[in-house]
Amino acid sequence: MDRPELSLQQLHAFAVLAEELHFGRTAERLGIAQPPLSQQIRRLEAKVGHPLFTRGPGAVALTAAGRRLLPAARHALDEIAAGLDAARRTGNGEAGRIRIGFSASLALTVLPGLLRAYHDRFPKVEIEIREMTTAPQVTALHERVIDVGLLREPPDEPGLAAETILSEEFIAVVPAAHPLAVQRVLPVEALADEPFVLLPRSAGPMFHDRILDVCRSAGFEPRLGQQAVEWQTVCALVEAGLGVSLAPASIRRIRLKGVAYRRIEPNDARTAVAATWRRDDRNPLVTRFLEVARSEAGP
Repeated sequence: MDRPELSLQQLHAFAVLAEELHFGRTAERLGIAQPPLSQQIRRLEAKVGHPLFTRGPGAVALTAAGRRLLPAARHALDEIAAGLDAARRTGNGEAGRIRIGFSASLALTVLPGLLRAYHDRFPKVEIEIREMTTAPQVTALHERVIDVGLLREPPDEPGLAAETILSEEFIAVVPAAHPLAVQRVLPVEALADEPFVLLPRSAGPMFHDRILDVCRSAGFEPRLGQQAVEWQTVCALVEAGLGVSLAPASIRRIRLKGVAYRRIEPNDARTAVAATWRRDDRNPLVTRFLEVARSEAGP
C-alpha cells in the first residue's frame, strides 16, 4: 500500500473538528479563519474520496468514513508529537544510550555516585557500562565501542581528550600478619625487600609505571612477583602472603581479614582518574555526562 501524502495541518484540523463538531469553535481553537479550515477539511476529504462530516444548519457530525479515520489520525498525531519530543530530548542529550567503560577500582569510589547523579538528572538515558582496564578502554574508544572511558592515568593518545575527575593517594597493601602491618604509616623504602603483586603493565602502562616511580623515588627497584588484573585478586594474593602492593586509597574498601592497608610516606604521589572521550565526538550525551562528572568532581 502506497503511503498517502497527508498534511499534518489537515489531520490536526480534522481531529479538532471531530472533537468540537463546530467550524467556528474549531477555527478559533486553531487560530485560523473559517474559510482556510473548510479548505483543509475539503482537501482531506478529496484524498479519502468520501465526506468525513455531514454539515447541516448548526450541526456537524462525523460520517462513517470520518469515524473510521479518527483513531488513525489521533494515533498519527500522537506519534509525531512523541517523535518530536524524543528528537528534542536526544538533541539535548536527555535521551538515548550512552556506553561507559570503567576501571574496576572505580566501583569502590567515584563510579556509584557519578552514575546515580547522571541517572537522576537524565532518567530517560539508557546507561550501558562495561568493566575494562585502561588499555582496553583506550582501544574501545578508538573503535567507538564505548562513548566515555573512566580510567586511571589516561595516556596522551591522539584523538582522545581527558579530564581528571578524581585524584587519589597511594597506600601500602600488606598481609595482616606481616611485621610491617604493626606500623600505622609505612615508609615506602620499607617495602624494598618484598615481592610486589601488581596489575600487569599491559592493563594500564602509565598507572603501572606510576607505582614503579613511587618505589624508585624511595631508592629501590621493586621486585615484581604475582600479577592480577583485578584489585580484589591483588588483595587476595597479598592476603595469601605472596607479596605486598601499592594501590589507590579506595582499595581499602575491599574488606579482607588477612590484609592491612597502611598510609605511606612520603605520600605526595597521586593517581588520577579521568573521564576520557573522542575529541571529535559531538554526541550530546557525552557532553551532558561530562557536565555531571565535572559537577561531581567538585572544585
